[in-house]
Amino acid sequence: MAQSSILESTPETPTQFPTWFSEQQQQAWADFQSLPMPSRGDEVWRFGNLKQLDFSEFTEKETSDIHFQIPSLPDGVICLPLEDALQSHSDLVQEHFMKSETRLGSAKFTALHKAKVKSGLFVYVPDGVKVADPIEVSHVLSGAHQTIFPHTLIVTGKNAEVSVIDRFSSANEDDAGLCIAVNDLIAGDGSKLTYCTIQELNTSSRMIQVNVTNVGRDAHATAFITNTGAQWARNESVSMMTGEGAHSDMLSCSIPSGTQQYDQRTYQHHASPHTNSDLLYKNTLYDTSKTVFSGLILVDEGAHYTDAYQTCRNLLMEDTTEANSMPGLEINADQVKCSHGSTSASISDEEIYYLCARGIPPQQARRLIANGFSTEVVERLRNEKLEEIVLQAIERKFALV
Repeated sequence: MAQSSILESTPETPTQFPTWFSEQQQQAWADFQSLPMPSRGDEVWRFGNLKQLDFSEFTEKETSDIHFQIPSLPDGVICLPLEDALQSHSDLVQEHFMKSETRLGSAKFTALHKAKVKSGLFVYVPDGVKVADPIEVSHVLSGAHQTIFPHTLIVTGKNAEVSVIDRFSSANEDDAGLCIAVNDLIAGDGSKLTYCTIQELNTSSRMIQVNVTNVGRDAHATAFITNTGAQWARNESVSMMTGEGAHSDMLSCSIPSGTQQYDQRTYQHHASPHTNSDLLYKNTLYDTSKTVFSGLILVDEGAHYTDAYQTCRNLLMEDTTEANSMPGLEINADQVKCSHGSTSASISDEEIYYLCARGIPPQQARRLIANGFSTEVVERLRNEKLEEIVLQAIERKFALV
């Protein structure tokens, strides 16, 4: 008997999960059914490809292919599959699980995620504890027209430190899959939280990822997104600086080729004074690929002495590529320093000539320039292990274009 579409099948919460989780899933399913589909007139979907939102062909995957690479952890650190954490640390998960409103357009699909999610990662690092090596998680899409709903929930206590990498890939090159992922990243006061996404799905698949970061007093949070795969991917990233002295780095390196499309929406929300945020998104486009970037810096009333930057840079490797950028500011406080900007350019003949004059063939010269363009944002991670992992993913993509 054929499976029902994910848009039609009522969610079934495993009986071992807590009652509050089951109730939230039922409410989320009702929300999903009542919320309207995005439309052409929605500003948060401007330039977006709404045809990619037809998910009627996709069914829910019964079991999620998820693999963990967990380093030796200090005492007190909790690092568990989400389904285990829901049983052994139910109150702690409930305190932080999907508490924020979806702001950037995918409220309907966030509700679908909440109704269907059964797997993912839960990390809790207590006060003063530092995890030296990154925690790595691999999500694998397998089977034709299958959907996964992974959830990553990371909570750091005061002056704690941790880094986590989520990898998304496909088991084969032919089967179209769908991934709807949501992350809750809570950086406690004085802590350092680094989160990286490496998206390498096959070019028949689609992905929506919603990332919400809450940065406490004097905390430093970094969220890095790498897109090299998928036919279409939409990233919605929100960073909320809720405590004085909070700092957020929002970074991305995307390399679309062929007919790939990447839709990037960001929101830097400064809710307290003396906070900082710095966004740098870089896209290197090949063939007839397309990117959309829309970002907003919001400074609340009373959030004086905010220091915020937003930059999107597009490197157009062909005349047939398309990059749309819409940076924005909304400032409601005094004594702030905010700037935003976007650039789109191709490699100049002078740059190619300079390298060719030194014995480097034109095609290799173009790749060297594109590689250097991407490396700048990767170096902002300031972590050699994370930089190496991200650069390997970038190299794999450059080897194919």
